[in-house]
Amino acid sequence: MSSLLLLPALLRQLPAPAKIAVLTYDSTHCSEDLLGINDPVTRARIVIGGIEGGKFWHDELQRPAPPVDVAAIEKDVAACVARLREAQPEIAVILFECAGFPLVAAAIRRISRLPVYDITSLCRLTIASVA
Repeated sequence: MSSLLLLPALLRQLPAPAKIAVLTYDSTHCSEDLLGINDPVTRARIVIGGIEGGKFWHDELQRPAPPVDVAAIEKDVAACVARLREAQPEIAVILFECAGFPLVAAAIRRISRLPVYDITSLCRLTIASVA
C-alpha cells in the first residue's frame, strides 16, 4: 500500500493550475512508474522532493539505526517543503510518500498552512469506507 494511491483523487480535487508536492525519503528513487500518471499535462502538476542528505536520511542508513529523531524529521521535511514552494508557488497540497513522515504531518500542516496527506490518510479513508 502506498499513499501514492491518493494522487489521482487529489489531482482531480484541485483547480488545473494547482500542484501537488510529493515528498519522499529519497527523491532519486521515486521514478515515474510509481506515480501512475501517464498524461504529461497532469504529470506537470506533480512536484517531487526528497530529504536526501538530511539528518533523518543519514540516520536511517546506519545499522543499527539510532532512535527516531522526530525533530530532525520535522526540520528536514520543513526545509524540503520550503525549497519546493519557493520554486513552485502553485503547490496547494502535500503528499507524503515516506511512511516515516506522518510523525510530523501536524507540524508541517501548521508550518505550511497546506493540506498534508500520507499513508495514514489513505488507511483512514479505506477503513471509513467499509466501517
